[in-house]
Amino acid sequence: MKFFVSIIVTAILAFSMGYVLPWWSIAVTGFISGVFFMQSKLLSFLSAFIAVALFWGIMALFISNANNHILAHRISLLIIKKDNPYLLILLTSLIGGVTTGVSALTGRSLVLMIKKV
Repeated sequence: MKFFVSIIVTAILAFSMGYVLPWWSIAVTGFISGVFFMQSKLLSFLSAFIAVALFWGIMALFISNANNHILAHRISLLIIKKDNPYLLILLTSLIGGVTTGVSALTGRSLVLMIKKV
């Protein structure tokens, strides 16, 4: 149950902080998730990863669909050297998920380190 609550809270935090702060604010949301939802290493990483990867993937898909993938076609040619906007959306969600997952692990580790001292 804590796993699913962590996913929902992290996604909501990422969404709300995305309006005010730059893209790297997802790392802050992952850190907060790791601090307040003490889970195992794997579950801490996965909950933050899933939350932001799904959030960023869905948001990127909606934004890209709104303009018929015009920008995504051009950027995918520049970055991945293939004309595939869906692969670019997948890469975007993976970058967001890994960033948030690692920051959730950092928050979890900080709490454990403070408890030992």
